[in-house]
Amino acid sequence: MSILTRYILKKYLINFIIVLISLEIFFIGIDFLQNFKNIPQSANLQLLYVLYNAFFTLTLALPLSIVFGWIITLVVFIRNNEFVAFNAIGATNKKIFLPVINISIFLLSLLIFLQMTPLAYSYDQKKKILDNEYFTNTKSDIFLKYNDYYIYFKKLLPLEKKAEDIHIFRVSGKDVIETIIGEKAYFQNNRWYVLNVKIIEKPKDLNVDSSKLDIRYEKFLHTLDGFKPKILDNVYESKSDFSIFDAISAVILLKEQGINTDKIRSVLYNQLVVPFFVIPLILLIFAYASLNSRFFNIGKFTSISIFGTLIIWGIFFILFKFTNGGVIIPEVSILLPMFFWVLISIYFYNKKINS
Repeated sequence: MSILTRYILKKYLINFIIVLISLEIFFIGIDFLQNFKNIPQSANLQLLYVLYNAFFTLTLALPLSIVFGWIITLVVFIRNNEFVAFNAIGATNKKIFLPVINISIFLLSLLIFLQMTPLAYSYDQKKKILDNEYFTNTKSDIFLKYNDYYIYFKKLLPLEKKAEDIHIFRVSGKDVIETIIGEKAYFQNNRWYVLNVKIIEKPKDLNVDSSKLDIRYEKFLHTLDGFKPKILDNVYESKSDFSIFDAISAVILLKEQGINTDKIRSVLYNQLVVPFFVIPLILLIFAYASLNSRFFNIGKFTSISIFGTLIIWGIFFILFKFTNGGVIIPEVSILLPMFFWVLISIYFYNKKINS
């Protein structure tokens, strides 16, 4: 790593950290004041609430901090005529902005990694604290389809990975040909095990005189391969909180059952793709910066850069909300705009640099 790269990264990271901490404190403080009356008196729960809220806010604040930190760094370089010094020692544009792009990609990748962990459910957890449901999480009357079976859970306990009072109906055409009733079910080895099972089979050929139901009992049977309790909970509640791994699993499983996965795919794209909208912004903002401050309106440059960043972020945020509401399919509302955004940014960057 060259001296110039170390110098640029040092200046940039200081500004980035200052902006990130400021945004985190601002968002967490506003949220805490808004919900102060509903937050439990327990100091432990208050601390957990702040920590969960800090990570949830991080998904919003980190991409913005990457750009705002870059804007501040550029303004400092321009005001101190450091760009002139960089060019005097033979530094190219690529040597100036590439270290920042590399560290930005690393930071965004770190954010994506964190969203593969249970921290991805931070918003859900902080909401449970507000609703006094942090230690009790029970869902009732869940009904879903799995291959040729329709499965009903009277009670689901996602945290304990178990369910109670399970009814499973096997359907052929329009007929229910088998009914399975179980007292309890546990999720182990990536599948659900139903205990103390009563199986009722309807005869294939119905005859009033001779036909009878076949009833037998089993100690256990397994079903719903891959349907994690958290996936069942989120799909049933129509939530938009998924870790990346759970979202991928849910898309694969629900697609096999012919269930619409638009909402889950939108969550996945929002976690994996949308944060990288900041990379083209870094290039564009650099392209419209100036070598020195003599004939350059720094105030106008700063205002337009910040305002433009918020507009682009707001557009992708609104598109995600539209997709989450089932208005547009995610490939059209998220991936396509991102593709056009990258192309437009490259076009204007090349146009400005070569002018």
